[in-house]
Amino acid sequence: MDIIGKFSGQYEFLSNFYDQAFEYDGYVFKTAEHAYQAQKTIDEVDFEKIKNAETPGLAKRLGAKIYVRWDWDDIKLDIMYRIVFAKFSSSPELQKKLIATYPSQLVEANTWNDTFWGVCNGKGENHLGKILMNVRQILMRIEI
Repeated sequence: MDIIGKFSGQYEFLSNFYDQAFEYDGYVFKTAEHAYQAQKTIDEVDFEKIKNAETPGLAKRLGAKIYVRWDWDDIKLDIMYRIVFAKFSSSPELQKKLIATYPSQLVEANTWNDTFWGVCNGKGENHLGKILMNVRQILMRIEI
């Protein structure tokens, strides 16, 4: 099976850092990373700082410094799924690009040791890749 293993270049749109504004939970976020990091908190001030961060990298750094909501580990996979679905379903162009990756396996290969969301040095759970493939399957079924 063909593998798309880096979310860069022509596949940059798969990255949560991809510059694509979309609405999630009543708010407009600059990127999926902004949306994901903002969901970690129930503090309005921290939420707004993350939501309005200049870059997705800054949103990620801010998200690493806040007090994380008590149930985060229980809900983070569902939150990521909902964010990824919102990102791709809100843009016909991105939806077509995601569908065009079929039947390739999507693997968030990285060098920053993220073995939960991706794969580093051949090890990892690749949850982001799995979510992207799940969203792709759903969008393929509802595409007009």
